[in-house]
Amino acid sequence: MARILLLTSFVFLSSGCDLAHRFEERASVVNRYEVVALNLAKENRELKVQLGELRSELESIKSKNNYLALQLEKSGKGDRAPASLAPVVPGNDLVKQKTYKWGPAELMAVAQKEFEKKNFEKSAQFFQTFTQNYPQHEALSDTVLFQAGIAAYESGKHADWVKYNMGRIIKDHPTSAHYRGAKLWLALAHLDEGDSKFFFGTVEEFRKKYRNTSEWDILSVHYEKMLQKYK
Repeated sequence: MARILLLTSFVFLSSGCDLAHRFEERASVVNRYEVVALNLAKENRELKVQLGELRSELESIKSKNNYLALQLEKSGKGDRAPASLAPVVPGNDLVKQKTYKWGPAELMAVAQKEFEKKNFEKSAQFFQTFTQNYPQHEALSDTVLFQAGIAAYESGKHADWVKYNMGRIIKDHPTSAHYRGAKLWLALAHLDEGDSKFFFGTVEEFRKKYRNTSEWDILSVHYEKMLQKYK
C-alpha cells in the first residue's frame, strides 16, 4: 500500500513539474509575442511619421511644379503679373513676393518661424507683406500685429512698419491684451525718428493711467534717459 502511495505521489509530482514547465514555455511565447507587437507598433508609428514627411515633400514639389508651369506659361505671354497678384511691399527684398507669389499661409509660417529664431529683419518683412497684402485675413489677429510690430522695431530699420502695426492694434483692438504694449512700442518708434513730442505725450498718458504696469517700467527707463540727455 505504501509503495502504491509513493508511486502515486511520484506520478503526481512529475505531472506537476511537466505542467509547470509547459506553463513557463507558454508564458515565454506570449512574452515574445508581446515584444514583437510592441516593436511592430513602434515601427508603425515611425512609418506614419515618414509618410507624413513624404506627403509634405510631395506637396512642396507640387507647389514648385505649379510655379514652374506658371513661369513657362508666362514666358509665352510676356512677363505681366496677373491682376489678382497682391501688391509688393517696398523694402521686402527677402520676401520677393513678385517672384514667389507667397500665399498668406506661407507668409505667416515664415514670419513666425523667423520671429522665434530672432531673425527680426526677415520676420518683419514677411509679417509686413502679410499684414499689408491681406489686411482683412481671418488670421490677422492683434497678436500677429503685435509680433509684426515688435519684429519691425527689433530690426532697427522699419519704424514706419512699427507705427502701422501698433497703430492698427490701438485703432481696431482697444480691448486687446497688447493695447498698452502697442502704445509703448509706438512711442519708442516715434522717439527713434526724433519725434520727442509724441513720446512725451505717451509718457504723460502712462503716468496718469498705467503707472503700475510693466509697460510703464520700460517707458520710464527711456524717459529717464531722455531727461539725462537734455540736462
